[in-house]
Amino acid sequence: MIDWLENIDQKLLFFINGLHSPFLDDVMWVISEKYFGIPVYALLVFLAYRSFGLKGMFIFLVLGGLSVGLSDLTAKYFFKEVFLRYRPSQNLELTDQLHYVNNYKGGTYGFISNHSSNMFAITVFALLSLWKPINSNWLLMLILFPVIVALSRVYLGVHYPSDVFVGAIWGTFIGWIFYRIFEGFLKMQKE
Repeated sequence: MIDWLENIDQKLLFFINGLHSPFLDDVMWVISEKYFGIPVYALLVFLAYRSFGLKGMFIFLVLGGLSVGLSDLTAKYFFKEVFLRYRPSQNLELTDQLHYVNNYKGGTYGFISNHSSNMFAITVFALLSLWKPINSNWLLMLILFPVIVALSRVYLGVHYPSDVFVGAIWGTFIGWIFYRIFEGFLKMQKE
């Protein structure tokens, strides 16, 4: 069963990584940059201010930041440093078969993807917190945001699809926890 899953994981990796072109190389490189999300974060702050006022926005910012911080730390210390699974770019059997952008190969271990975990944590937290006041056009953009970030990591050859998938699940769980905390603050504020 494990061999079958690893085979599927590698086939998906080679398919996504094999879609490369100069245009997609540039796009995926930018999407994978840590500053790519700044416009999305600015939008979330604006929507939080509009929906919850200054105090609510501040709590939203603190909890959103904590969700990303917890996601990032746990992805590294509870997963990467426990499972010690080499990134595809560091796997000696695969490294020469992959396409790399700007010779970027990431760190040694890749399970789970911090990018995926972090983006899903903040997105799930924000979506659940802003569900009612959010416009449906923004909703689609917010759903696509962590998905394209996760795909960019596979495209760049630095994560297996399972790295970003499990990262997405972990980030979703953390985002939900912080939403529940935020929900509690909002209820206390109304009382």
